[in-house]
Amino acid sequence: MSESSPAPATRRARVRAPELTGKGGWLNTGGNQYTLADLRGRIVILDFWTFCCINCLHVLDELRELEAKHRDTVVIIGVHSPKFVHEAEHQAVVDAVERYGVEHPVLDDPELATWKQYAVRAWPTLVVIDPEGYVVAQHAGEGHAHALAKLVEELEAEHAAKGTLRRGDGPYVAPEPEPTTLRFPGKALLLPSGNFLVSDTTRHQLVELAADGESVVRRIGSGARGFADGAAEDAAFNEPQGLALLDDGAVVVADTVNHALRRFDPATGRITTLAGTGRQWMQGEATRGPAREVDLSSPWDVAWWRDRVWIAMAGVHQLWAYDPADGTVSVTAGTTNEGLVDGPGAEAWFAQPSGLAATPERLWLADSETSALRWIDPDGAVHTAVGTGLFDFGHRDGAAGQALLQHPLGVTALPDGSVAVSDTYNHALRRYDPATGEVTTLATDLREPSDAVLVGEEIVVVESARHRLTRLRLPEEAVRVEAVAHRTQRAATEVAPGALRLDVIFQAPAGQKLDTRYGPSTRLLVSATPPELLLDGEGAGTDLARDLELNPAVPEGVLHVSAMAASCDDDPANEYPACHVHQQDWGVPVRLADTGADRLPLVLAGLDA
Repeated sequence: MSESSPAPATRRARVRAPELTGKGGWLNTGGNQYTLADLRGRIVILDFWTFCCINCLHVLDELRELEAKHRDTVVIIGVHSPKFVHEAEHQAVVDAVERYGVEHPVLDDPELATWKQYAVRAWPTLVVIDPEGYVVAQHAGEGHAHALAKLVEELEAEHAAKGTLRRGDGPYVAPEPEPTTLRFPGKALLLPSGNFLVSDTTRHQLVELAADGESVVRRIGSGARGFADGAAEDAAFNEPQGLALLDDGAVVVADTVNHALRRFDPATGRITTLAGTGRQWMQGEATRGPAREVDLSSPWDVAWWRDRVWIAMAGVHQLWAYDPADGTVSVTAGTTNEGLVDGPGAEAWFAQPSGLAATPERLWLADSETSALRWIDPDGAVHTAVGTGLFDFGHRDGAAGQALLQHPLGVTALPDGSVAVSDTYNHALRRYDPATGEVTTLATDLREPSDAVLVGEEIVVVESARHRLTRLRLPEEAVRVEAVAHRTQRAATEVAPGALRLDVIFQAPAGQKLDTRYGPSTRLLVSATPPELLLDGEGAGTDLARDLELNPAVPEGVLHVSAMAASCDDDPANEYPACHVHQQDWGVPVRLADTGADRLPLVLAGLDA
């Protein structure tokens, strides 16, 4: 572990950058293919991401300002490195690049070739390559935009002086826009009028459709990415998702990238803000209080249950609730650790909750990263109906204990007490019946279904990647499909049984130091699935290095590591230094082998010497 600032620019550690290879080829380049040699003279930032990952989406947003400010010297390249089988499909990557407004070249690397060459261990990871083709920094997780901006300014000055900086237009070529009524819609709601309200996510709008599900009645929002209240034509959203109807006829909108809840009044068309500040919640900040004063983190869906608006807070793996009676928000379940752990709400773990559906006795939850269907009881305890963990997924029907989903984003309560699951990456609509404990398939050949709405004896599915609503009859007999099970193609790390040294590498950005004014500025939390894997070393602490003891009787499992470090500007003359929180959660699949490593380095920021 290193806690010192990087060496001066002239002595910065450098490693020759491996070549960029990806079987899927390049996107956003007008059909051109690139090598690192083609980019010599530019500062290259590789963003290893996958489109299921909420932290990756946060980093895309963090990079926008840097991208705009340094467009003539910096080339950001997204290296798409899939977790799920569906994410290895080229067309799915093409869709995701448009869906999330990625405005830089993307290398589609379905076999994780470049990921392996750069020894990446986490989504997202950022790697900085200098104009001469050397790796000079690596950052995992979120919160590194400030450090990157400082490093870019250093590299610009250093290489301008050396004559090795080349300015000019980058390789990005914008794709042609497609003329469809909806563009990657997220969620839908049946209004009392019989019309549908749809979150038109990529166009930053809500769209009201007639009862036919096709004819546009009106659009709400300017269509430009932004955060503004007001009349329907002036208000602005930022990739809105979930929708919920309140008793007074108003609609609550999960305005995901604005980290806010908005209120839409169908009678007047006006938009107001109910909760959130527009800033993303970070570790250590308030988890309850006046709704307009508390930061949120990527709210993905909302549901009215037990007199509160429940929020699937995908960005921090929690459930929150907004109480309209007193105008407050608070955490209701989840620790912010990513995984699948049931029990009392305060102890439960979620993994990117993305869909909610309320019945009188249960709040159903699509927990996307664990490919799980879960539910909350009236006492606030969390239960799992389908799903086993972060790395197991597939399409398998039958008894819930062995059934498999693949990154579901939506759940819909059905009249008989069962639920329909929008099984997004399986392109299917599934059904779970609590009475029998069975999972069946209702429909296939959908394209990334993300939500569904019950309309009489029919169900209307949001086919996100086909940009439309699709109406289906609820079948009496379920569709039968061939069972298939998957594990993530990310290779397990071989480690030796017994003693394992865990080193989280953190180097404070240039001009900053660890913030120790109020005590330790670092935090490390370690656990394992199954818990028996760890004989010693579990729990929380403030040192970023720890000695673990692995159980030789457990051949494989997952180490869950969560690290945080806070750094502040190192200027004694500044009474109010700017501070930045760097954080990342790793789920590291490990396999025990006598020839395995006895040290596990995880880079939060810097380079592992």
